[in-house]
Amino acid sequence: MPISSGGPRGSEHLAVRSGRRAFFRSALAGAAVTAGAGLAAPYLGNARAAATKELKVQSLWTENTIGYRTFRDWCAGVEELTGGEVRLLPFPGGTIAEIFDMMDATAAGVLDAMHWVPHYTAITGVMPAGAFLTSFPMGLPHPHQWDMLFDSYGATELARELYARHGLHFVGHVHHDMNLIHSNKPIHSLDDFNGLNLRMPGGLIADCFKAVGARTVALAGSEVRPALASGAIDAADFTGPAMNYDLGFAEVSKYIIMGPVSTPCLHQPVDLTIIVFNQAVWNALSDATQALLTELVRAFSHEHFTAHQQANIAAWADFEAAGVVVTRLSEEDVERFRRIALPLWFEWAQKDRDSARLFKLHLDVMLNPAVAYLTPDDLRGFSLE
Repeated sequence: MPISSGGPRGSEHLAVRSGRRAFFRSALAGAAVTAGAGLAAPYLGNARAAATKELKVQSLWTENTIGYRTFRDWCAGVEELTGGEVRLLPFPGGTIAEIFDMMDATAAGVLDAMHWVPHYTAITGVMPAGAFLTSFPMGLPHPHQWDMLFDSYGATELARELYARHGLHFVGHVHHDMNLIHSNKPIHSLDDFNGLNLRMPGGLIADCFKAVGARTVALAGSEVRPALASGAIDAADFTGPAMNYDLGFAEVSKYIIMGPVSTPCLHQPVDLTIIVFNQAVWNALSDATQALLTELVRAFSHEHFTAHQQANIAAWADFEAAGVVVTRLSEEDVERFRRIALPLWFEWAQKDRDSARLFKLHLDVMLNPAVAYLTPDDLRGFSLE
């Protein structure tokens, strides 16, 4: 079965494109509320007369995927809604900077901005708190709970403080999908991970799988499919159904490993990406443009998430037609993995003060009576300094 070409599959992308203009206009209205009268129509008219700022923005997603197509279309919408004042020049992952080097490239001005994953800062040691800026094993399982974390509990402000120390401006988080585990060996329980050569993104996530006996290796996204195809690894974590089908995972893996129906994904249930600008580039934009771009990143999060969920409908059927079998772990495995993950949460939270500050926000959301993901009894015996 061939890897998908650059064009969209079926009607999923047509629907996304047809709704893009209306959705961005809704975001523009929200930005006007945020920034005040400065974002009224005269602002946009004046922007058309101003010199266009062309900014190089690299995504982590490679070409010919629903992720990159959605990112590329969002960049085009930004130019439209700033009246040509800001033109975001999109680049696929790895074309200007390697994935693990994107933060350094953006801080140095090689890139003006990036669409990236924050846990890479944790596995390189640059920012251990990055482990808690995106999904981690048995963490908050629903996207709206992460919106609570960032928008109601202060994680956005804390992320901005942390990235500012590196000459960067954190604009906002972007929802993506749950992550899947693809395998060429059948896995029906946590015990089956013992001795498995498993690609994981490192950090806290890898530590949880090491605890059940897996031999983990960190690979950039572009290396995952070749490693599965060659047999260099037995299994790999990577993104969601539509992205992975676009990347040809149906050709190089026999199984998709998931949790039981109550907990479809144990290790990264709400994978988040982020939009981050070079601080000097951000500071050079007007207050009104900064407010508009902030709202458009919120719009991008919605579009990015819904585009993937829509594309997933066809992707699940495509995987089934290709003979890929979904196997599920048990409820007992969920409880066992939770017992493994919880002390590792605290271990990672103790790496530095910022990790503890960010993890404390997670605990506050998890203990919220409306979320009720943890109880005080779950935390008995653990302390956070």
